[in-house]
Amino acid sequence: MKRRIITAWILLGSAFSYSEGYSQNITQQQQAFQGIIGRTLADSKESWTKPVKAPAGSPNVLWILLDDVGFGATSTLGGVINTPTFDSLAHQGLTYTNFHTTAICAPTRSALLTGRNSHSVHMGGFAHVAMSAGFPGYDGRIPSDKGTVAEILRENGYNTFAVGKYGLTPDEDATDAGPFDRWPTGKGFDHFFGFLGSATDQYKPDLVEDNAHVQPDGRHLNEQITDRAISFIERQQKANSGKPFFLYYAPGATHSPHQVATEWSDLYKGKFDKGWDVFRDEVFKRQKQLGIIPANAVLPARNSNIKAWNKLPEAERKLYARFMEIYAGYLSYTDHEVGRVINYLKASKQLENTLVFVIIGDNGASKEGTFSGTIDLPRGATNKLSQQEIIKHNLEASGEIGTPKSIQGNYPLGWAQALNTPFKQWKQDANSEGGTRNPLIVFYPKGIKDKGSIRTQYGHVIDLLPTTLEYTGIKAPEYIRGIKQDSIQGTSLVYSFADAKAASQHRIQHYYIFGARSIYKDGWKAALSYHPDLLDLSNNKEGLPKNYVENVWELYNLNEDFNERIDLAKKNPAKLEELKALFEVQAKKFNLYPYITWDDVYNTRIHKNY
Repeated sequence: MKRRIITAWILLGSAFSYSEGYSQNITQQQQAFQGIIGRTLADSKESWTKPVKAPAGSPNVLWILLDDVGFGATSTLGGVINTPTFDSLAHQGLTYTNFHTTAICAPTRSALLTGRNSHSVHMGGFAHVAMSAGFPGYDGRIPSDKGTVAEILRENGYNTFAVGKYGLTPDEDATDAGPFDRWPTGKGFDHFFGFLGSATDQYKPDLVEDNAHVQPDGRHLNEQITDRAISFIERQQKANSGKPFFLYYAPGATHSPHQVATEWSDLYKGKFDKGWDVFRDEVFKRQKQLGIIPANAVLPARNSNIKAWNKLPEAERKLYARFMEIYAGYLSYTDHEVGRVINYLKASKQLENTLVFVIIGDNGASKEGTFSGTIDLPRGATNKLSQQEIIKHNLEASGEIGTPKSIQGNYPLGWAQALNTPFKQWKQDANSEGGTRNPLIVFYPKGIKDKGSIRTQYGHVIDLLPTTLEYTGIKAPEYIRGIKQDSIQGTSLVYSFADAKAASQHRIQHYYIFGARSIYKDGWKAALSYHPDLLDLSNNKEGLPKNYVENVWELYNLNEDFNERIDLAKKNPAKLEELKALFEVQAKKFNLYPYITWDDVYNTRIHKNY
């Protein structure tokens, strides 16, 4: 008979507790001994480790990253959804209208936290087993030589906290057995409270605290993460008043499922009855009035796959308007919860010395709600239903939209295009500004002089880490935990803080998401879409098209045509070939090879469990 042997070590009087963290949390290296060791104490000289302290007056740093919002959703950027917290931060800070993400969540988050392009940090796709691949650009495991902003700031005397969505932990590591080196606490955060995946139910989240899964308390996740963020700061300041902190506040909102209390969604009853076509026109007009877009801009035509609002049956219009009421309430509620953090910092007299960055979305508005919206049907179930069967089901289940039963709640595709006004396309489309352009707000009362102004310099999520380091006076480390660090690839935006007319210093940027791709250089952009007519991914009975053939490259001069209306590929073939060649150089340099497409994900060995 085999005997099971269990070994337990019990350290009486130990100061260690599970909730305080694991050895992965200890990032500061032991300082070298500076004294003298003789044969006797009399011949020796002591040397004591000195605690690392941030420079006096170092600002707190707050990064806020929203999810799946859309450029034209918030009142801050001309939208009709009220976001007074973001409005206030923008009015007292700077709004960057030419800032970019990667077009999808995990690549954006990995690039943001590391200051390096997503494929360079192995996150060209996701950390999910089903959607990762065994190549350096796609295996979903951020290497230790690509340190995060949290690791850098903690080694320079900051406390570091993260709440909300992480999305960068490989599935097979995401149990209570670990390993924990790719959990937030293993990537530089002293404490974490949120979820590790790409999405979660807002009332029954897959909730994690530090290095363990915990039971949610039934309240909306936004409320829970906000409470915990404030608690982290309160406890830290009580223990060490004045020590700077870094807070990464990344709610699951407004990613699906769209779930929110009726007190918020009821604020928008009847507000969207005019439909997505009127919505686009009104937002576009307001964006011009606010100076967010050029006065001579033209709104792109509605996508040919989306029906005109006034051609829809009345029952569908009512259903689709309700989807949008829920989404609007969800976004306003998220703004309210961010406001709780800001108000706490103000009341505790910390806001004046807090550098705040708000990225309104990790990509464009989501196209994953299909043409008719989603409520409670499990992922993939719609493949077995016709469009009319889905509409019939949604009409019957319309009372569940926004409730805890709305486990897949997401608006129809027509609203995705409307929320991305003034751009074309949507989330996942790395070829389009509608997929990649997301506004950035920079707020710092002690340092921002040109309050309430707009910046049009080109920026990308990899720029926030170097911007933070330059503004706080912290140098990028050569080593973290004894591991030599790779170079940071982003460009600091500090040069533009005081100069609205400064020339863009981020001059080249590539994009690639599962086949869709583009390359930007000095205002010019070459782009290649991937299955542009296949929009309703979940209602495609035959699966994604096989025998992928690359579509025709397009060329745009964004300096004159910011929302990509005029394709110059035939008029300027030399510029197009120049940019296509540059894309290949970038692809080889930053781990984009091999090019993995949606076909590969769905129809090959990569798609294991999705």
